[in-house]
Amino acid sequence: MDSQTLPATPSLATVTDIIVNQKRGNCVPVFVQLPADLLTPVMAYLRLAKDSKYSFILESVIAGENVGRYSFIGADPFKIVRSGPGQDIEGDPMTALQKELQLYKYVKIPEIPTFTGGAIGYVAYDCIQHFEPKTKPTDFTLADPLGIPESVMMLCDTIIVFDHLYQSVKAVSHVFAPPTSTASDIPFIYTTAVSKARRVAKLLLASSTPGMNSIPQVPIAMDLPTVSNVGRDGYKAFVTNLKERIVAGDIIQAVPSQRLRKETTLHPFNAYRQLRQVNPSPYMFYLDCGDLQLVGASPETLCKVEGNAVYNHAIAGTVRRGKTVEEDAELGNQLLTSAKDRAEHIMLVDLARNDVNRVCQPATVKVDELMKLERFSHVIHMTSLVSGKLREGKTRFDAFRSIFPAGTVSGAPKIKAIELVYGLERERRGVYAGAVGRFDFAEDEMDVCIAIRTMVFKDGAVYFQAGGGIVFDSDEEEEYIETLNKLQGNVRAIEQAERYHLMMQTASKPKTIV
Repeated sequence: MDSQTLPATPSLATVTDIIVNQKRGNCVPVFVQLPADLLTPVMAYLRLAKDSKYSFILESVIAGENVGRYSFIGADPFKIVRSGPGQDIEGDPMTALQKELQLYKYVKIPEIPTFTGGAIGYVAYDCIQHFEPKTKPTDFTLADPLGIPESVMMLCDTIIVFDHLYQSVKAVSHVFAPPTSTASDIPFIYTTAVSKARRVAKLLLASSTPGMNSIPQVPIAMDLPTVSNVGRDGYKAFVTNLKERIVAGDIIQAVPSQRLRKETTLHPFNAYRQLRQVNPSPYMFYLDCGDLQLVGASPETLCKVEGNAVYNHAIAGTVRRGKTVEEDAELGNQLLTSAKDRAEHIMLVDLARNDVNRVCQPATVKVDELMKLERFSHVIHMTSLVSGKLREGKTRFDAFRSIFPAGTVSGAPKIKAIELVYGLERERRGVYAGAVGRFDFAEDEMDVCIAIRTMVFKDGAVYFQAGGGIVFDSDEEEEYIETLNKLQGNVRAIEQAERYHLMMQTASKPKTIV
């Protein structure tokens, strides 16, 4: 199949009519389509990102067992937006991102009713200090053991969209006509966009199949050390301290965390390949941000906006999976009937309703699902869904600021809980408990998850982090064990991937004849 002969949709005439005659906007997606029956998202990613410093893949499995309809893959963004101390942008990352994306007046087309381009990246937990300055410690400086930007956003106008329902792949680019453009410029802009889409299609149609050698995996070193930043006693001390603050009436709930650092020679994408097998989740992602890589399988929506409807997914209450169907059902029932977990969950649903209500029309705010059990590879979660319609004059960026960070990773009242936990942890959290996802060219669309069950690869080490909601009757040892249960999926993925690639490397070594 010759990529240069693939027909482009919509046609030049249609795009010209949309932009010049109807004046509906200045950014229209155009695509070429390929069959997907002989192509996987991993294979497509390896072909597209082979020589790129920045790239991403976003995938989804719903309820632990149903593949989400779409997967998104991109590389070679046309711009990188970083924020944080020493970066080009300091302060609120949403202000800079909104400025970048407001140039695009996106026009949706029926042939591709989903994400086609925009900004993909992460926002670190510590950005709360810009949204709520009161949370920034004044009597001490937070340590910064990872030394990463507060946010990294990749602006991409050419991506791959897998449609798993119809078994098709679309290579999408965009006809973007800046305000200075005239009608005579549209044919050239259109031709350029179609050429970019066909160039991506050509990479996907390559006859060679990416193999193990397409990922530069250095020799695997096993049994390298794993170290917690606080340890068992330190985490239990966090719990004790917060229980005292709850009894004193300062807070109702708070979420401390612990971080594990493990040295590894495993390539981050090989970790992602393993993680997507052992812990399929609603938000699976691999982001190569140049100097660091994010590998995640998050179960929890932070903020999703569709047509100005805002959604927040609250997860509070966790138990391990059972070894049998009967034990699994019993553990789920115990979670649903646990007075402690139900009380904790209702507190956080109320907090989610308050967060959504701050930017939405009050009459539209509702709890769509309450205390529903969702099963994942290693744990069972109790979940609820809150939604509302944005008020006039409010944007998706306002919704993001209002909900960030989720109450399920901070506490209630949120601001006071954040202040107290910062006082205990004394470190920047970085990506953990922040957000990962996409902000579309379409001004009323975005989808970001909470950065939990997320690994950060940097400088020869991988970082895992997990926490739990502490209430007045929390048990210190049980809370510590809960963090380990939450980390198990990622830790297991690393260990299994290391063993597999060590076995492959050992098998490929030439045998010595004695």
